[in-house]
Amino acid sequence: MRILQFLLIAALSTLVLVSCSDNTSGDANLGTMRVVLTDAPGNYEAVFIDIQAVRIHRSSNADDGESGWIDIPTDPVIVDLLELTNGKFEILGEVDLEPGRYSQLRLILGNNNEVVIDGETHALSTPSAQQSGLKLQINADIEGGEMYTLLLDFDASRSIVRAGNSGRYNLKPVIRTVRLEQSGAIEGTIEPAGIQPWVYAIADGDTLAGTRAEANGDFLMIGLLPGSYQVSVVPINGVNSMAVISNVEVSSADTTKIGTVSLE
Repeated sequence: MRILQFLLIAALSTLVLVSCSDNTSGDANLGTMRVVLTDAPGNYEAVFIDIQAVRIHRSSNADDGESGWIDIPTDPVIVDLLELTNGKFEILGEVDLEPGRYSQLRLILGNNNEVVIDGETHALSTPSAQQSGLKLQINADIEGGEMYTLLLDFDASRSIVRAGNSGRYNLKPVIRTVRLEQSGAIEGTIEPAGIQPWVYAIADGDTLAGTRAEANGDFLMIGLLPGSYQVSVVPINGVNSMAVISNVEVSSADTTKIGTVSLE
């Protein structure tokens, strides 16, 4: 597993510069795209996603059989999305590219997709993702000599749908994409420790990111575009009250620290 912890965007930027100066082709005119996966968690014990391949194309309308697809070198991996919270992300792969716009990404899934609920494992049905792949519009502008880190923020809570009363579950992925180098983050600490509430970043009424605080109360939300956010802290223990922090400003390539949030 190639899971990394996002500590400071500045530290990641240093990693980016080193990678770009040593791209696989040695051609300074090429740019590099790195694809990483993180998760906005859901109320499950585990969500296993079987990732077999990642492909990109310049055209937003390219079909499977068309020429021009570029495979991003990646080892097939089964990822537990619920491990990818609070700034952790899985590196899926990277590739050197000619400069220009790349509009479409396909995430090809295998057969071993599962969700664990109340100790019971259920298969996730994902027919289209196994054949043509999950289609994402990314509109990534690649420039020579630069790294483009594409963050795929997989929202587990919105992506798993129960199929009526059949007992089966479908995977209908909701994935937010953002260039990590142009995004910011919000971090803080929740008191009392140990209650592990949900923490959400909301802008214009839309929940754009979320996580669950660690046992020590710390939380970190990454991949947020610059702007003003409302941070909502929602306990799940039925004892503490929720808290709302308004006007939290996020800047590109920076981490906004909101300090300690005490719940009554």
